[in-house]
Amino acid sequence: MSYNDYEIVMGLEVHSELKTKTKIFCGCPNEFGGETNTHCCPICTGMPGTLPVLNGTVVEYALRAGLATGCKINMFSKQDRKNYFYPDLPKAYQISQFDLPLCYAGEVAIEVDGKPSLIGLTRIHIEEDAGKLLHEAGEGSLIDYNRCGVPLIEIVSEPDFRSAGEVRAYLEKLRSILLYAEVSDCKMNEGSFRCDVNLSIRPKGQKELGTRTEMKNMNSINFIVKAIDYEAKRQAQIIDGGGVIIQETRRWDEGKGITVAMRSKSDAHDYRYFPEPDLMPIITTEETMEKIKASLPVMPDIRKALYLKEYGITEYDADLIVASRHVADFFEVASKTAKNSKTVANWIITEIFSRLNEDEKEEGKIPLKPESLGELVNLIEDGVINSSTAKEVFADMWDTRKAPALIVEEKGLKQISNDDELKSMAQEVINENTKPVADFLSGIEAAIQSLMGQMMKRTKGKANPGMVISLLKEILGGMK
Repeated sequence: MSYNDYEIVMGLEVHSELKTKTKIFCGCPNEFGGETNTHCCPICTGMPGTLPVLNGTVVEYALRAGLATGCKINMFSKQDRKNYFYPDLPKAYQISQFDLPLCYAGEVAIEVDGKPSLIGLTRIHIEEDAGKLLHEAGEGSLIDYNRCGVPLIEIVSEPDFRSAGEVRAYLEKLRSILLYAEVSDCKMNEGSFRCDVNLSIRPKGQKELGTRTEMKNMNSINFIVKAIDYEAKRQAQIIDGGGVIIQETRRWDEGKGITVAMRSKSDAHDYRYFPEPDLMPIITTEETMEKIKASLPVMPDIRKALYLKEYGITEYDADLIVASRHVADFFEVASKTAKNSKTVANWIITEIFSRLNEDEKEEGKIPLKPESLGELVNLIEDGVINSSTAKEVFADMWDTRKAPALIVEEKGLKQISNDDELKSMAQEVINENTKPVADFLSGIEAAIQSLMGQMMKRTKGKANPGMVISLLKEILGGMK
């Protein structure tokens, strides 16, 4: 069969570390980095005789994530032991949740190439992270237990994905939702937002699922897309060659551009789940639910719809702005001051974004007051300055935090809109530039831009562009 005769079927398991101050079952700091094995204690390293104590903020954050993704909530929940041995899991079991997760039956709306779809969420549950293996070439492996006990939510999707494009859209949307809900910093480079991809293929039209492989712990969306493309083609080649897909865990080798087998994949019953005897059940009250709902911000999709309807900006601009809650907040406040929201959006995307890195965008580290940007837009709309001068004013605002009107006044940047003054200058420019004048009179319309440039040079960029063009055409029209 041709590769195009197969359909890809995928489900994702996203692990997102929660940004609590301390770990899930002890008082150790929940911080990335630090000297090896300095953020750990007898509890998170699984020493005999120690007892876990659940961090209440972990439950709150998981509920926030669940409500933000439209999940139902189990008002009675519990924690379970997931038994398996791996060097970075010192207890030889992980405290997780099995049959009664905190959140279930949610959904995330995505759009790919203009086609909307809903991705179902099977569950969101809390669990503890494992440590980290450090592989030393020729020496063996060492273990850093700093990450042991860092609180996680695992977000398990339904097998609703049929393309890498859908996976990308989902991960970007889910990451944005978690950032809005302020439960995780979602820094993929630090491993606080990572993804396992369960992938199988089947002939198009077949209902029965194929044997899946799991690609583990990928923390780059670009790598995930590459891994999906490679793994789907690998499985198709095996099947076409008469082989059988083995259910296994694989990893993505970016250097070689291939997936590599790690170990056979266990099913849920192999983990021998049983209720965690050292922890009480988790009871969620209606009062807690209502309190969390009231504290959640307006989510990206609702904001996008509002921006398209109320502010009249483009869908592309809206997508860029709502990607960060802080940028969206900035846009809304600036728009309350400004006379033109479309211009506000344009300045955010072209000028502000060009000065920020991705982390600064997400965290909203904009050194300007949103009202100041609104005031700058009004200076343009009112004809006080032109767009070219506005860029000079903006650069000064960025560096000094001064009000735009003050900068305009101090630097004498007000736009020249005096009709008589500009008409006199236009006549002088026409008299001094015979070549572009002759070209224009012979029918070369673009020649007027040369005269326009001379006018802006003479006025140091302060001339009203619209008036200049009108006056030049008026004078040149009288010469025909």
